[in-house]
Amino acid sequence: MKKRQTDLKEALNKPKPIDEILTEQIDMAMHEHNRSNQDLFLSAISAGLDIGFSVFLMAVIYTLFHDIVPPSVLHVLLAWAYPLGFIFVVVGKSELFTEHTTLAVIPVLNKNATIKSLMILWGIVYAGNLLGGYVFSVILAVLPSAFEVIDPMALHELAQKLIDFPWHIILLSGLLAGWLMGLLSWLVTSAQETMSRIMIIALITSVIGIGGLHHSIVGSIEVFTAVLTSDAINLKDYAHVQIWSTLGNIIGGVVFVAFVKFSHVNTRHKHIVDD
Repeated sequence: MKKRQTDLKEALNKPKPIDEILTEQIDMAMHEHNRSNQDLFLSAISAGLDIGFSVFLMAVIYTLFHDIVPPSVLHVLLAWAYPLGFIFVVVGKSELFTEHTTLAVIPVLNKNATIKSLMILWGIVYAGNLLGGYVFSVILAVLPSAFEVIDPMALHELAQKLIDFPWHIILLSGLLAGWLMGLLSWLVTSAQETMSRIMIIALITSVIGIGGLHHSIVGSIEVFTAVLTSDAINLKDYAHVQIWSTLGNIIGGVVFVAFVKFSHVNTRHKHIVDD
C-alpha cells in the first residue's frame, strides 16, 4: 500500500511528457468541438459572469486604497486581484474565449476539426462570454448607488486605463495578453494538481493585470460598466477597445502558442515515431 502511494505521489510530481500535453489538448478541444451549441453557450455565459469577479474585486480594492497607498502599490494590489475570476473560470472548467483562441485551434492544425467548426465554437463562446459580462456590468453599475462598497470613480479609472491608446497599441497589448492566455491553457494542461493549476493561473493572469494588457472579456466588463456609469465614456470607446483587443487576443493565442507549440511538438513526435 505504501509503495503504491509513493508511486502515485511520484507520478503526480513528475512532469508530463510534451507529447502527452499535446494529446490532452487535442482531446479536450475535440470535446468542445463536439459539444452541443446550447451547452457551450451556457458554459460561456457562466464564464462571462464568473470572470466579472475580477473586476468587482479590483473596483473594491481601488475604492478602499486609492487615497491611502501610493499609485505604484495600488497598481500591484489591483494586479493581484485580477486572477480571481480566471481561477473561478479555469478551475471550474467554464468556456473562456481567450483559452479557445489556442485550445480550439490545435485540432484544426491536426486535421481533427474544420475551420468552420472552429468559427462556430469561437462565435458561440465569444457571444456567451460577452453576454455574461454585460449582465455582470449591469450589476456593477447598480451596486455603487445601493451601498458604498464601490466608488463610481473606481469603475471609471479602471476603464480609462484601457481606453487611452491608439488602435495599434491596443492590438499589440491584446496580442501579448492572448499569448499569455495561450500559455496558460498549455501550462494548466501540463499541471496535475489543482493547487499547481491555481498557482499557474494566478501567476500568468497577474502579469496581464500588472502589465495593463488588454483582455477582450475582462476589458469588455471594465469598459462597458463605465459606459453605464460615466458620461465621459461611451459606446464608441467600448467598440474601439473591444475590436482591437479581441483581434490581438486571437493573433497572440493562435500564432504565438497554438501554431508554434503544435509545430515543434508535432515535429518532435514524428521524429520519435520514426526512430
